[in-house]
Amino acid sequence: MLAAIIAIVMELGVSSAIVLGFYARPLAIVIAIYTFGTSIIAHHYWNMTGIAQYTNMVNFYKNLSIIGGLLLLSVTGPGKYSLDRK
Repeated sequence: MLAAIIAIVMELGVSSAIVLGFYARPLAIVIAIYTFGTSIIAHHYWNMTGIAQYTNMVNFYKNLSIIGGLLLLSVTGPGKYSLDRK
């Protein structure tokens, strides 16, 4: 139950704030750490075999690319129409 509440807050609340540009830089780092943690927990392909290993490996590296985009956002900041700029 607690994990579901954390997931809802992180994935809906923090993501919505990032889209609006409200504290985008620090929240991008927070959700990048969250994404890395969930990737380690949910997509541990190094302990699997067969098709399960392949699909979890794809999802793990997909999440790593999302983390890269979030870290880029934390460096460059939000755009000119964000709430942080106002």
